[in-house]
Amino acid sequence: MPVFAESSEDAKRPIILSVYGKPQAGAPGDVWHFDLDALKAIGTTTVQTTTIWTNGTHEFEGVSLAALLENVSADGSRLIARALNDYSVELPVSDAVEGGALVAFSLDGELMSVRDKGPLWIIYPYDDNPAYAHEVYYSRSIWQLREIQILE
Repeated sequence: MPVFAESSEDAKRPIILSVYGKPQAGAPGDVWHFDLDALKAIGTTTVQTTTIWTNGTHEFEGVSLAALLENVSADGSRLIARALNDYSVELPVSDAVEGGALVAFSLDGELMSVRDKGPLWIIYPYDDNPAYAHEVYYSRSIWQLREIQILE
């Protein structure tokens, strides 16, 4: 059963991620709004990795992109991830695999502020898989994420 927050009033916490677009046939709705608790309810995972934007190894906690898309019954091949400042990047749904992209909300045990690339940052386990330590994946690592659009 999908988990999501209908509104910030229902959740008593602000919506930090909206996902919309093409659900599988029969899926309930085509727009999902998540507060932090709703994201955590999907199931969290951690990744320890270095990044080209930070010094040293850090622990990121978040929801795998695969689990997020499964939760909303996504049925598409491409995603547009959009930041708070309307910057956007395109990601293939094929990045949503076990050990792949993570929608991180925590860095070293602390929630990420907008000032520090939060509230959400798509990261990859750059150190675990050499394929991710490449400009293609760095360009998909959008921070200050606010929405994901599912496309065909």
